[in-house]
Amino acid sequence: MLPSDLRPGAADALLFDLGRVVIDIDFVQVVSRWAAHAGCAPEHLAGRFVRDEIYHGHERGTVSDAAFFAHLRTRLGIDISDAQFLEGWNAIFVGPMPGIAALLARAAESLPLYAFSNTNQPHIAHFSPVYADLLGHFREIFLSSSIGLRKPDAEAYDHVVQAIGVPAERIVFFDDLTENIDGALASGLKAVLVRSTGDVAMALEALGI
Repeated sequence: MLPSDLRPGAADALLFDLGRVVIDIDFVQVVSRWAAHAGCAPEHLAGRFVRDEIYHGHERGTVSDAAFFAHLRTRLGIDISDAQFLEGWNAIFVGPMPGIAALLARAAESLPLYAFSNTNQPHIAHFSPVYADLLGHFREIFLSSSIGLRKPDAEAYDHVVQAIGVPAERIVFFDDLTENIDGALASGLKAVLVRSTGDVAMALEALGI
């Protein structure tokens, strides 16, 4: 269900998460690549992967790639190289979310678009050139490992709102995770939970875009 405060003229900027909002991702592909390199079943690894403080530190840019992969090597119990970890890590990207490119192009004619994603430097290096045309719709892209802050922390939203330069309540934020939506609402933004591109389309229609 869309927020009741979405109506024409209610926003001065639109802010989009990237994963599963703009770019489709599939973690199963990551585990499958790592398992193939390690010579084990993907199921052997899936239950061992945890988004812990090392993972969060990697997303904030405070944990190096080498340290993150070393942690994974121990956590997952597999002895594969950093290059093999990296190859599997970047296999997460599937392609643009269906229909999102046209929606972004249309929205950009009416309002400035921004992106805000929890992500790490290897992913940034991979997706930035691959999806350059899609990402070109955004005036600025805020990435957790570049700004040192990640959703759903209040400091992260405050940083992004200040950088955009409009009041929080005039920004509509799109994300696929409830915890990030809750964080945005607590920081004063309008927020739309995205389960499919259709949710983005309905929100834009409500905004008169």
